[in-house]
Amino acid sequence: MKTPVLIRLASLVFALIAFAAIVPARADAPGVRAWLDRDTMHLGETVTLNVEATGDAGGQPDFSALSQDFNLLGTQSSQQVSIVNGASTTKVVWAVGLEPKHAGRIAIPALTVGGAKSSPLSLSVLAQPAGAEGKPGDDVFLEVTAEPLAPYVQQQVRYTVKLYFSFGLTDGNLSEPQADGVVVQRLGQDKSYLATIGERRYHVMERHYALTPEKSGTLNLPALVFRGNTMDAADPTGFFSRPRTISARSDAVELNVKPKPAAWPASEPWLPAQSMLLKDDTELANEIHVGDPVTRTIRMQAQGLGFEQLPELELAAPEGAEIYPDKADTRTRDDGTWLYGERVRKFAFVATKPGSLTIPGVSVKWWDTTHDRMETAELPARTLTVLPAAGAKPAASVPATTDSGAPSSETPAPVATAPSEGAPVPTPSSVHFWQTLAAIGFVLWLVTLALWWRTRGTAPAARAAATPSPQAGSSAQRAVFLKACSLGELAGAERALVAWARSERPDVRNLGELALRLDSAAQTDALVALQRARYAGASKQGVGAELERAFKPGLAWRKPAAPTGQKPALPALYPE
Repeated sequence: MKTPVLIRLASLVFALIAFAAIVPARADAPGVRAWLDRDTMHLGETVTLNVEATGDAGGQPDFSALSQDFNLLGTQSSQQVSIVNGASTTKVVWAVGLEPKHAGRIAIPALTVGGAKSSPLSLSVLAQPAGAEGKPGDDVFLEVTAEPLAPYVQQQVRYTVKLYFSFGLTDGNLSEPQADGVVVQRLGQDKSYLATIGERRYHVMERHYALTPEKSGTLNLPALVFRGNTMDAADPTGFFSRPRTISARSDAVELNVKPKPAAWPASEPWLPAQSMLLKDDTELANEIHVGDPVTRTIRMQAQGLGFEQLPELELAAPEGAEIYPDKADTRTRDDGTWLYGERVRKFAFVATKPGSLTIPGVSVKWWDTTHDRMETAELPARTLTVLPAAGAKPAASVPATTDSGAPSSETPAPVATAPSEGAPVPTPSSVHFWQTLAAIGFVLWLVTLALWWRTRGTAPAARAAATPSPQAGSSAQRAVFLKACSLGELAGAERALVAWARSERPDVRNLGELALRLDSAAQTDALVALQRARYAGASKQGVGAELERAFKPGLAWRKPAAPTGQKPALPALYPE
């Protein structure tokens, strides 16, 4: 019985020995160590503070105490476990990027991790150098160029930045150009390529900006600064090393901004541009009809200016036509080097009478910065021939006819006839008597006709009012109204609609009176939408299309009510 028990005890002891051999022992002595990757630097550069905790320290360091003297740029951490002779050691390393806020000697206090503390450190920060940091041949350097260095106020300055680096970057940050009194706009996408300078091969990152000075005088652009991280060249995989912080600084740039030339007219907007384009994007016919709309599209494009700097395109209404300008389309684009400001505007013209119509031209003064002189971009006027409205028939005279009924080729001349022999010759006094008698008879006939017309009653007059003949200008005003609706020009549509209504009902004076006279729900609803958009601040979206749909068939006039209590035109056939 004792033998199995002994065997079990021996097995248990063997298992404990084997477990102790497999499970390593742990080091119990925690420790914290801190160091800088360099102890001397220039203001504007960055430095890395490393904190290493070994053993069972627990927790992590608090870097908030460093914010008084440094800008904290981010923290990275790594952990390593090693087993030596059965003993395990845990090591945690924190790396934080620091940017000093001032020059001088800065003390870094002791940092606590768990219950252990590091030793305090000291960093010497030198004043920022005046020139660029880095030059061709170094691992990394910056180049900046500005053209021109003596621009006019509000003229574009092309600012180019090139970053050269000879190794792989894990990350980086390049500052933007900025200064008081200048507008900065980044152009296009960054370009990347390879370049050989001397005997070194560089990666190049190129970036472009448009700088627009807003006032004359000396303008100083501070140096640009690049800060980044790169991996150790001896360990390209980066598994067993921490990133190395690098930096570079460019030269500062000084601009001498000139004011507007004294020869520039004070009444004209100042437009310093590389080039100016003024173009008519439409093809106009030489002949049009009264009421036919024609559209002129004018495009203005300036190289080196934004659209905000370009003046508004305006055209005056020519004699014999209504004008309906559309809202201008504006944009600013770039080709990676230059700004291009554009304004495009459409003008609709509707001729109101036949004859000659002159559509005015446009001229814009601008300053040619390439040749340093004033130029004028012009778009000439266009003259069109306006024919009568389509379908209108010119008045024709009635030709004379011969005895057979055929038209005579010439007008017969009056023939004087002599009185026959023995016939009495009328004297002037007798002729005057008969003329007076004929005039009296004609007047009496007119009075009789007026009394007869009055006794007819008002029913025929009401029928005539219900179906009036169209006025001569009705079709032209209708065309003007429909064109204004298609362009979304609500103010012009209102004026044209009232004019159209007055050509058929002269007593209509405004939209309110027109709405009371219409017999179409769609037309009255469209008028309500027009009034809300014009005077109540409602949305204008779709109002022009609604007006065009409702009124395109014509004005639907309400029929007048039948008259009551009217005296009959004839006495009753069978009186009561």
